[in-house]
Amino acid sequence: MWKALRDKVKESVLAVVPITIIVLLLCCIFPLPLWTVISFIIGAFMLIIGLSLFNLGADSSMMRLGEDIGQFITKKKKLWLLILVSALIGLIITIAEPDLIVLAEQLSRTIPSAVLIIAIAVGVGIFLALSLVRIVLQINLNLTLIILYGIVFLIAIFVPEKFIALSFDSGGVTTGPMTVPFILALGLGVAGARGSNSSKDDSFGLVSFCSIGPVLMVLIIGLFIKDPKVSTENIISLTSGNAFANFFGKQLLSMIGEISLAILPIILCVVVFECFLIKDNKKGIIKIIIGLVYTYLGLIIFLTGAHIGFMPVANLLGNTIGSKNLRWILIPLGMIMGFFVVMAEPAVSVLNKQVEELTSGSISKRTMLLTMAIGVAISIGLAMSRVVFNYSIWFILIPGYLIAIVLMFLVPKIFTAIAFDSGGVASGPMTATFLLPLASGACLAIYQGDATQMLKNGFGVVALVAMTPLIVVQIVGLIYKIKTKIMTKPTLNIKEEIIEFTIDFQEMEEKASE
Repeated sequence: MWKALRDKVKESVLAVVPITIIVLLLCCIFPLPLWTVISFIIGAFMLIIGLSLFNLGADSSMMRLGEDIGQFITKKKKLWLLILVSALIGLIITIAEPDLIVLAEQLSRTIPSAVLIIAIAVGVGIFLALSLVRIVLQINLNLTLIILYGIVFLIAIFVPEKFIALSFDSGGVTTGPMTVPFILALGLGVAGARGSNSSKDDSFGLVSFCSIGPVLMVLIIGLFIKDPKVSTENIISLTSGNAFANFFGKQLLSMIGEISLAILPIILCVVVFECFLIKDNKKGIIKIIIGLVYTYLGLIIFLTGAHIGFMPVANLLGNTIGSKNLRWILIPLGMIMGFFVVMAEPAVSVLNKQVEELTSGSISKRTMLLTMAIGVAISIGLAMSRVVFNYSIWFILIPGYLIAIVLMFLVPKIFTAIAFDSGGVASGPMTATFLLPLASGACLAIYQGDATQMLKNGFGVVALVAMTPLIVVQIVGLIYKIKTKIMTKPTLNIKEEIIEFTIDFQEMEEKASE
């Protein structure tokens, strides 16, 4: 357990420290109040501890629970039970997703947090059920993805543009560190219980489905809110120790209450499935419960750190830069941050390892990591350019998804499944807790507090980060396909003229005797 915890702490340090160093350097260039900087440093430390505990708990509880439930409902061979249970579990798990809670907090003045979280959780539940039905009925993944994204873009035509970026952001934040381990394990359980030779391939693709559900749900909400009366929160600036203490205490108590309500349904799932239906052994149940305790503590520490440190300083820093003539610096700054965030993201490392194993070393982890880092850097640069130059997100989303769909017909199917799954992987905790507030704060300054412009241009960072892997991973798959064809290209059998020599051995012996 201690070794596993050390590994998680190391991963969390690599994920948080690069952004922390960059922000502290920026604070030297654009001075912020001392206690705001101190709050940020404390928040960074809390994020490291919180992420470590949370990931440790999710690995030992969510993955075990997901695989057990997947195998149980598949062996019952009742499609209605598969749909009902997976939809319910997907809803319950999503409610506790930390990235979603962070997004909902930032939108509380536009859409009530509880309404947004429940709507998105329902979307995840429905599409998780659909993804498992696809595995059981062996429906083509490429075809279903094309149909579903076609529906998404069709509905988006009738939705106010200010909701578009927010809708696609919700798909990226939903598939975070809480839901992804559970969803992947559930898929493995269902595919493994089915016993098909293609079970390994079928285990991919679930995350991509669960990313579409939230996008559709927020678009549907947007159909009924034509002209939202939104207001913005004041930029938080901590100028004294007392202000910091009061702010810290308020956020900590708030997180304890919210996370307790979010984690309670998961505990009920453990009791119902592991104790009464699956009837797991006592040791296994205790291990899952201990994992949930780690998850609970990690969530509280992580979200408190994000609220007291990263989100306020990101908002204030974005607002400070946006109010100056150097607002264009947000573009290269965002690209640098995006590059280092994805380079250190633990989930991206897992993805790269899978690709290297899948291609038998033809595509190395280093190649994948560098490609992903460059791709995400470009996507965040584009997101920040929207903040500065005020143009529609459609100019990026439509070409991006068209390229991704065209590539689906050119690469091996397994790369398409991994690519669409990896969209949620790339948009990790740092995107929701820092880059999104940074863009929002800049919008408030550039557009002089116009909350509608903030809703239109301030969001979309997560959406573009989630879109990048759809293209990048499939391009890697295309390279792998080309390399494989070259290596397995049959050699041409060229028929050459054979010259025969007649040798007179008797004559050779006579010459030798002379």
